[in-house]
Amino acid sequence: MSNTKPPLVVSNVIFFVAVNLLGFVAAPIYGLTVGFSGWAWLAAAVIWIASGLSITVGYHRLWSHRTFRAAWPLRLALAVFGTFSLQNSILIWAARHRVHHRHVDDVERDPHSILSGFWHAHMGWMTRRWKTSEVNLDEVPDLQKDPIVMWQHKLYWPAVWILNIGVPAALGWLTGDVLGMILLAGAFRLAVSQHFTFFINSLAHTWGRRNYSLDNTARDNGWIALMTWGEGYHNFHHAFQADYRNGLRWWQFDPSKWLIAASAWLGLAADLKRTPWFKVQRARLQIRFRELEERLANADAAPTWREVFDRELHQFRDTVSQWQAVQAERVQVGADAVRDRWRRTEFRTRYKELEYRLKMQARRLAELQRSLQPAPA
Repeated sequence: MSNTKPPLVVSNVIFFVAVNLLGFVAAPIYGLTVGFSGWAWLAAAVIWIASGLSITVGYHRLWSHRTFRAAWPLRLALAVFGTFSLQNSILIWAARHRVHHRHVDDVERDPHSILSGFWHAHMGWMTRRWKTSEVNLDEVPDLQKDPIVMWQHKLYWPAVWILNIGVPAALGWLTGDVLGMILLAGAFRLAVSQHFTFFINSLAHTWGRRNYSLDNTARDNGWIALMTWGEGYHNFHHAFQADYRNGLRWWQFDPSKWLIAASAWLGLAADLKRTPWFKVQRARLQIRFRELEERLANADAAPTWREVFDRELHQFRDTVSQWQAVQAERVQVGADAVRDRWRRTEFRTRYKELEYRLKMQARRLAELQRSLQPAPA
């Protein structure tokens, strides 16, 4: 990226300054001097939850990555409540996000590359006319065929004013505190929700572990997941972006995953994509092998440990080769394997055997890592 900074996007700068002053200065002063009603707190919480989940479930996992299909009532709700977040239309948001995934960490093409600096990744990319921030609608030809997406895109700015000012003002009029409702359910809610979303581009590419891929800066961090409706398991997401889950384990905080699963149970969502367990475990083991390789290279390890490592690596590659062979055979057989109960059971058994081999190997590698830990002084 050039050292010469492009011109400011004045409208964006004014917007961010205004929202943050109202949300983080005016709203707390009003709360301390006048106080907010219970209705204002309730409205702020409901809009915050609905709009935040609409970004993660709708803008991100449904429209940007197509990790599941949604019935029109769910798509409509996600489009409307997503507008509360004031993060641009679905069409624009998804176009930029797909570029981010294709060119992650490339400072010349990634709209918010962390390699251009924490501030740039968090907000700076929206405050200047960076070439990387230009929108290419050729990225989203599928979304241009979605009537709900195009309806929201066409009416986006009138809807922004109605939802972010009109709705809080109307709720405030009904409850007797227009200014308090606008400050809390409007400005403060919006400022907090935007920064939490921006943390995905900044903190989630800075703080945490890379459990599934070392090819980019994305990190997994449970604390960030708490603030971003599950999006904090970002290394998993970049490794397996077609998966509707970000938190792989059932206990990992990912309300977006839970909402999609609940929608499927209610018949509002279908075709939920899940990464095969074998691929996930393979990715984790590849990381483990690279860590062990570095430790063996830097530590005064006995020759026997190198022999153990080489043997495990050979077995890992053999297991992966066998799994790829089964996959190829399964594709070649095609629909016949699905219709034939015996063939279906045979393939399932072979997959389970290979998955078990990886599971046992993961345990052995964990033990090998513990054995290579330096002894305490």
